[in-house]
Amino acid sequence: MMKTRLIALAVASLLATPAIANAHDATDEGWSGTGEMGLAISKGNTDSQSLVGKLRAKRVQGPWAYAAGAAFLNGKANGKESAYRYEAFGSAARDLNEKSYIVGNLRTERDHYASYEYQNIASANYGFRAIESEATHLTFEVGAGYRWSKLQNLRVHENGAIARGSMDFKHQFNDNVAIYDTLLVESGKANTFIRNDIGVLVKMTDALALKAGVETRHNTDVLPGIKKTDTLTTVNVVYGF
Repeated sequence: MMKTRLIALAVASLLATPAIANAHDATDEGWSGTGEMGLAISKGNTDSQSLVGKLRAKRVQGPWAYAAGAAFLNGKANGKESAYRYEAFGSAARDLNEKSYIVGNLRTERDHYASYEYQNIASANYGFRAIESEATHLTFEVGAGYRWSKLQNLRVHENGAIARGSMDFKHQFNDNVAIYDTLLVESGKANTFIRNDIGVLVKMTDALALKAGVETRHNTDVLPGIKKTDTLTTVNVVYGF
């Protein structure tokens, strides 16, 4: 219980500290981000439709950086719901120097067809910018946190401390084409959750782009009859703001 309170206090402190930041020496770049939407329709032996959407926004204010976002997946097969998941996240980071920073992360997700009905995570992490150039971005984060989760259709809660790690990579080949790869690992005694999102982004206009990607989600501990790994292949239209 004490460990849970300390982790929650650390994350809350990171998310709340902007209120006491020195405004006079902060360069506020305002909010920017992307919104994307994709629709996949299959007709034949199986009629299926899947709708996916993502929203991500960030703001840099002097040594502080904030991010927030959400995503959803809704699918139907032969007129019946076959997939329904939504998630949201938020973070606040504070630079220590040009290479290092500390960051508090909050993440929540709900899935009607996975082993876990919901997973809520709070964590405090250390981040390192391994590469930060005009063409290439590569950062790593490592830390610890706490996860609250519930098994699907069961009154069983699996709560406990976790170790968290993440990677964020992007390489810009030219003004119009880029590749990306993001990895998230949340590992606890009951379950290890791994999510990897890899793909290519092709810019069409200053505001619009096409994004083709593969998202893989893996849970090491699942209920009988549920696969450990889910894979989602998408082609989305992306709008930048």
